[in-house]
Amino acid sequence: MKKQLLAACAAGLLAGAFALPAMAQNVAIVNGKPVPKARLDALEGQIKAQAARTGQPVPPEVQGQLRDEVIAREVFMQEAEKLGLQSTPDFKAKMDLARQSVLIGELFADYAKKHPVTDAEAKVEYDKLIKAQAPAAGTKEYKARHILVEKEDDAKSIIAQLKKGGKFEDIAKKQSKDTGSGANGGELGWAPASTYVPEFGAALTKLKKGQTTDAPVKTQFGYHVIQLEDERDAKAPEPPPFDAVKAQLKQQMEQQQLAKYQQELREKAKVE
Repeated sequence: MKKQLLAACAAGLLAGAFALPAMAQNVAIVNGKPVPKARLDALEGQIKAQAARTGQPVPPEVQGQLRDEVIAREVFMQEAEKLGLQSTPDFKAKMDLARQSVLIGELFADYAKKHPVTDAEAKVEYDKLIKAQAPAAGTKEYKARHILVEKEDDAKSIIAQLKKGGKFEDIAKKQSKDTGSGANGGELGWAPASTYVPEFGAALTKLKKGQTTDAPVKTQFGYHVIQLEDERDAKAPEPPPFDAVKAQLKQQMEQQQLAKYQQELREKAKVE
């Protein structure tokens, strides 16, 4: 009797030992059907990847809801299968498209994994971009003011006032249609002539330091009175440090590599 009892206990322990790993592989049992933990892991991976692309962390409450979501999907899927929806032509067509999308996604992910952009490659690209931003030899920047009015006669009147000793800044604050610069006495700051519309830029480059246009300058915006305060050789904008843009730059380069790979596949394919 004792031997039988010991044998039964041993069998139970062995069954439990095998059952534990099996349960660890499942999220739950729904209507007698196991829901594999791999399904939960895959969904969690999707959520984390999406969050990484947007630069946002996964909220703790979302992670806690994933198990319920996986179980709910199993419940709904079982009901759909009970109704035979998996056998309809519409479902099969959608599954074919879904299979294509997933497989293509795996292809691109595999390519990206095998062709990472190194820090050294990103640094070379960074240096090229910085060099491209350097202004061409002889390029000038101009510090100017302007007063913008609707009518040519008004512009001529302002020029006359300036010749009689009127202060440019005061007139700009009172009469300029360009309220943004007008509030600052017509100040436009430093900029190359190419920044402005062609008529304005051409008139600006003809002025000498401290000089004001003798005649109104007509553009699509109205009539301008322009004063050149100063000029200098153009300077390249201060670039951000490499480490600050490295991640973004590597991502852009990887996207460019992937686009090139896609184009190569298209070109090699025989389409009849």
